[in-house]
Amino acid sequence: MTLAIDPSESTADAPAPLSDLVARDAREFGVYARTGGWAFALMVARSVRPGGQAAGETPKVSAKEFAELAGCSPERVMRYYRAWDRAADDGLVPQFETLQPGQEVQLPDSDVWLSYYSARSSATSERGTAIAEAAEAEGIRPTKALEVAENPTALRAAILADPSTARAARSALLDRIKEDPELQAELARDVVRTDDLKKAVATESRAADKIGYVRQIAESGQIRTPAGQTVDAPAELREEAERHLSLIEELDDDEDTGEWAVEAYDTLKTLVADTVEADPELRVQERRALARRRVVLVLGVRGRSRQRREGACQASRARRDFPDTA
Repeated sequence: MTLAIDPSESTADAPAPLSDLVARDAREFGVYARTGGWAFALMVARSVRPGGQAAGETPKVSAKEFAELAGCSPERVMRYYRAWDRAADDGLVPQFETLQPGQEVQLPDSDVWLSYYSARSSATSERGTAIAEAAEAEGIRPTKALEVAENPTALRAAILADPSTARAARSALLDRIKEDPELQAELARDVVRTDDLKKAVATESRAADKIGYVRQIAESGQIRTPAGQTVDAPAELREEAERHLSLIEELDDDEDTGEWAVEAYDTLKTLVADTVEADPELRVQERRALARRRVVLVLGVRGRSRQRREGACQASRARRDFPDTA
């Protein structure tokens, strides 16, 4: 029995021939995936002659000529050149002088590339250096911080759209103004010129004053009566102040302390009034102190009234005696 095979079926099962161009792209992609920018830095290192080397001594070209051939800026070429130079100083890659055009060498892994490459020209400026140092202190790559610094519009968009980014920006500003009086003054002016911010600051100030009242009782163990006397707080009143204060201090930074502050303040004010009423001797002292305060207040009002009357009389005499100047 003879088995007939359809030629069309065998052709369909056979794999298509692999294009040399596809294979080359795959190999080059693999090199870049493994080494990152080192692949491009090698092209620059083996093709751009080091400074001080004459053109006739090597087949290499200047960074300007290489950039023209590549269709990019000389500054971009030099950023790769400097990255290779720093890595060569650390013994990670060969020195420029040992490389020839087209030469292949073992390249470092891609994860160390950003430690040597500065993607921004600002990285070499005083401003860039300060940003890089701050980034390192925060434990992030300098290139990330430089990229953000050179794109303030993107930073603004992120702050407007994302609450966590806005909180990070707020925290950074608070740290910054401690050492930047000029920025501190600018922010203060912005606050007083913005009605919503002024109201928010006033609200927070009142809450802070109430918390300060509670803290003073908890820490000093003394209370100030409505008449202004300072006396020792009963043990249970101080314990209540400590309890409210601990609840407030356990709140997260983004939680509103206003309601907690009001509740603590009102509770302690009531307890202070009850303390005064429960002590006959203290109650008498309180009434006497209030009476003295009223006397001082009345005398002060009378004194101001007398001053106003005397000023009015002087003005009247001046108009009478010197009518032309009135």
